[in-house]
Amino acid sequence: MIFGEFNDKGELFFDIDLISADGDIITVPALLDTGFTGWLCMNTQDADSLGWIKEISPAELYTARGISKFDVYEGNISLDGENFNVEVLGSDDIENILLGVFWLRTKKLVVDFPAGVLTLG
Repeated sequence: MIFGEFNDKGELFFDIDLISADGDIITVPALLDTGFTGWLCMNTQDADSLGWIKEISPAELYTARGISKFDVYEGNISLDGENFNVEVLGSDDIENILLGVFWLRTKKLVVDFPAGVLTLG
């Protein structure tokens, strides 16, 4: 189980480990976005810097801004001490690394704002 934090807007953040193609581990905060139905989304520049493999065809998805194109990567991350190879969407317009709701298929989310408790695991 990993512990998260609420920011002053009430957004849910968890630290995750990104694993580069060279095996380097970079710990970053990721925002849990319940409106994102994938695994992981990040800025294209960050995904490229990790050396992750990019698929040839971009994906077109519906977002709050309308239809957007995303590069699709094969990424490796570590969450709660477990390594995952997941599809990662990349876009130049992404500011925060986003964890999508696919994680809730395998991990239990506990959110208790009054008690200040946020866990995923």
